[in-house]
Amino acid sequence: MAGSNKYDIIGVGIGPFNLGMAALTEPLDDVQALFFEQHPSFEWHPGMLLEGTVLNSPFLADLVTFADPTSPYSIINYLHKKNRLYQFFFYKDLHIPRREYDAYGKWVAAQLDSLRFSCRVEDVREEEGCYQVSVRDTKTSDTYTYYARHVVVGTGSTPQLPPAVNPRAHDHVYHSSEYAMRKAALKHTDTITVVGSGQSAAEIFHDLLQDQKHYGYHLTWLTRSPEFFQSESAKLAREVFSPDYVSYFRTLDYETRLDALPELDKGRKGIEQKTLMNIYELLYHRAVEREDPRVTLQPMTEVTGMEKRDGRYELTCRQWQKEATFAHRTDKAVFATGYTPNVPQWIYDFGSQIKWEDDKRYQVSDTYRLVFHDDRRHHIYVLTNLDHSHGTAATNLALSVMRNQTIINDICGYEVYPVQQDTIFQRFYEES
Repeated sequence: MAGSNKYDIIGVGIGPFNLGMAALTEPLDDVQALFFEQHPSFEWHPGMLLEGTVLNSPFLADLVTFADPTSPYSIINYLHKKNRLYQFFFYKDLHIPRREYDAYGKWVAAQLDSLRFSCRVEDVREEEGCYQVSVRDTKTSDTYTYYARHVVVGTGSTPQLPPAVNPRAHDHVYHSSEYAMRKAALKHTDTITVVGSGQSAAEIFHDLLQDQKHYGYHLTWLTRSPEFFQSESAKLAREVFSPDYVSYFRTLDYETRLDALPELDKGRKGIEQKTLMNIYELLYHRAVEREDPRVTLQPMTEVTGMEKRDGRYELTCRQWQKEATFAHRTDKAVFATGYTPNVPQWIYDFGSQIKWEDDKRYQVSDTYRLVFHDDRRHHIYVLTNLDHSHGTAATNLALSVMRNQTIINDICGYEVYPVQQDTIFQRFYEES
């Protein structure tokens, strides 16, 4: 497309998904792309960049390697450029620290000319075979208009809390997304409660447990899950995080896909074995030091309400297996209760032009297009809210690269980055 404000691709949001898209489109002469992010810089879960925590996926799940191992934006090249390749070699671990992944993302972002930070996309409207994109500069409040043949939505997710919990109304109640920024002040108290069932809850509990002896607080961990469950780490089981499984998942009807998601969550939302082992070992040593380690661990418990009473917080809790309700009092609380997809309002504004699976979930094609009723040549590609349509490809970092390959190939009309199939040992059905 000709013109200074007309592009082939405009990306909304610059998290790892669209950052990978920007890195893969950067060397393509026939693709003009621009990406907008409302925050002033690339950030990847800053509230959970705790010392000692690692990426759940192996280091090859970077921004580009599965599409192009020779890319200058690979994590191996990052380590090489930072003179850390020998240190990584002797580190002998497939999982890099979370802080290092965040630093790697910032390093890639600093090299790409197609990124615009402190710019919020406020609206996207259809206009004669393309999309009009309204952007506000968050520093100056000036607004600008751009045009794109295609829009790629990578707006990520927002913190999710139980309906009864409103941290804005309470000084000492936080979501896990704020933990790293709040933890220094959080520890000066008598009682702390962690609520949640996944990796973030476990990491926060472990971090608080390590410092407990220096502060003396009583530490409680409540989870709605039936147990403090470990994520599925068997090698064959992990093959669901492959292009082959995504292709199979796409053959299922909508209801069957929804029914499959809880099983997939065993590999996506559990707690890493190493984290659980570290917690148990620390608890055991504490039990040697003192008869009462001042710790409460309780599964099968959900928080249904919260009130402030006499300077403390009273959580209304329900042990769902026994159908018993009780009150739990705490001075401070951290809710590691996950995230919900951040779908821009302007997508909903397309309304009946879009095909919907139900009242919340839009229909998505094999190539990650938002499905419209008309046969259009300009498309909106979505990287957000994809559990129902693409299963394990919704949030997995390695599969996000495959997703970007697919989208780029679809936009260009030819195979720029071949997507490999028959990549694993198992198959999920026999074709007749």
